Amino acid sequence: MQISVIGTGYVGLVTGACFAEFGVNVVCMDNDEKRIARLEKGDVPFYEPGITELVTKGLGHGRLSFTSDLTRAVDHGEVIFIAVGTPPRKDGSADLSFVQEVGRGIAGKMASYKVIVTKSTVPVGTGALLQQVIADGQSKKMAFDVVSNPEFLREGSAIEDFMRPNRVVIGSDSERAVAVMKDLYRPLYLIETPFVVTDVATAEMIKYASNAFLATKISFINEIATLCERVGADVQMVAKGMGLDQRIGSKFLHAGPGFGGSCFPKDLAALVQMGERAGYPMQIAGAAASVNGQQRSRMVGKIKEALGGLQGVTVGILGLSFKPNTNDLREAPALSIAQELMEQGAAVRAYDPAALEEASKILPRLTPCPDAYETARDADALVLMTEWNEFRNLDFAKLKTLMRRPLLVDLRNVYEASRVTSFGFRHVSVGRPSKDAN
Repeated sequence: MQISVIGTGYVGLVTGACFAEFGVNVVCMDNDEKRIARLEKGDVPFYEPGITELVTKGLGHGRLSFTSDLTRAVDHGEVIFIAVGTPPRKDGSADLSFVQEVGRGIAGKMASYKVIVTKSTVPVGTGALLQQVIADGQSKKMAFDVVSNPEFLREGSAIEDFMRPNRVVIGSDSERAVAVMKDLYRPLYLIETPFVVTDVATAEMIKYASNAFLATKISFINEIATLCERVGADVQMVAKGMGLDQRIGSKFLHAGPGFGGSCFPKDLAALVQMGERAGYPMQIAGAAASVNGQQRSRMVGKIKEALGGLQGVTVGILGLSFKPNTNDLREAPALSIAQELMEQGAAVRAYDPAALEEASKILPRLTPCPDAYETARDADALVLMTEWNEFRNLDFAKLKTLMRRPLLVDLRNVYEASRVTSFGFRHVSVGRPSKDAN
């Protein structure tokens, strides 16, 4: 089978490279010619473990190619995936202008039956809108079907998520389109991947409902963490006790500075907007977003309290991306926390294994450092913001010789307090009692 993917961002490129690995002949199209030129050389413009190797392999075997020519992409693909951005508008609703633009482009160039698939996260009703846009844009009437096939890719483990998904959702009212999509995903039958086949609107809602639920779990455990601090309980043990209940599960019950990234904040806002337009306020989704915003302010307050004030102090931050194994800084808690620390008078030094260069452009007052230990030099506090693996086994004896004050603010609860305090550090974490040096 031959497919095309319109959009070579995170979702589009992972989708194209992984389908090429499945043996499918893939053309990835983007109107950014510089980006296409880089990709043709195997130069991936974002960090994701394994994606560069997969792109290089696909190029080498001739199953993956790149173009800025929409006509070539439409002619090539029996299935055309739309994986363009749906950024939030000022009111939080999803901006579908890029999706509609691609739909009109496909309509004007279609010369045979196509299955047109929305891979981007789009609000309920987008499939029907795209159907109308394409039908209206055709100069010569041609059969086509629109399918919703939402992605469930976690940044940092996207390739594994694509190759071994816990489900594949296919939304369509066409038996022909469903058959084509099942054939495309046939390699997943061997690992008994569950398929959810439903209508377009339900498939679109599954993605939003899934992300909103996960975001709500994070906000819930962060509220519990705040209460734990006030009543003397340990949120990690609370989360463990909760997570062992199979009805709840242990994932996304990790207290911290709140969620970020390209999905949860945007999708919560879009879901709230969908509710308003449907005449039903989404109160839980709205509360999850509100708690997440407050959590960042609480983390600034935690750092300020631990230091006894922020004016004139130096804070070292470890990790800037919104999660480990990605360079994605969209809605990253570290950026807003660092900005607030600087606005309140602190100097901020920082290190991130993948996102440091871009973060320095966003926050020019930030002092970039080459590693964790240089970040700690002359710092009054070291704040562990993103739990990259290289931060999980820090040399505290060395850190103590570099820092002005031996204080670790562990916003990801990576360390047991006893280990940190045994080196003469004060340990401050989230939802657990603070511990002074032994």
